[in-house]
Amino acid sequence: MKDIIEKALEESLRVKETFVRSHVKAIMDVAEKIAAAFLNDRKLLICGNGGSAADAQHIASEFVNRYLLERPPLPALALTTDTSAITSIANDYTFDDIFSKQVKALGLEGDILLAISTSGESENVLRAVRDAKTQGLYTVGLTGKDGGKLAPLTDISLVVGSDVTARIQEAHILVGHILCRLVDYILFQRH
Repeated sequence: MKDIIEKALEESLRVKETFVRSHVKAIMDVAEKIAAAFLNDRKLLICGNGGSAADAQHIASEFVNRYLLERPPLPALALTTDTSAITSIANDYTFDDIFSKQVKALGLEGDILLAISTSGESENVLRAVRDAKTQGLYTVGLTGKDGGKLAPLTDISLVVGSDVTARIQEAHILVGHILCRLVDYILFQRH
């Protein structure tokens, strides 16, 4: 069992380090875009399925409540939390529309959509990105493996180069925390 623990730790550290070091500029660019949206009275919408849905909620809560810095709430919304909207859309239309219909209803030009998919192949996430782009939202893909269909579809993509879902998700939440820290710095500490 000790070997399993040590192997998981080594893999997680390696994947996260490789991912973050190879995406430093892109991560800074995403943080600048989110901060600019907040400064312009726009919001961050976040979507994903399963563990990525949990990550969407986690990241949104860090912006709305606080991350490390005591500061005013920031407008972030996980599109994974309204069970009535999600289930009615899935029932009346299709599960593939659960995020895109919310983007159409809530998204404004200048908002940001953070689309999370470990495979880059989740149809409901892809549809949300397509509709977000049509409405003038800036789109960010947070994905894994080779980026799937999501990476080329978004304005900027952060792709974790791993085929292991757990390692991808561990890197995703790390970059989510880094984005929170950078946005706080840009908005409240840089000047």
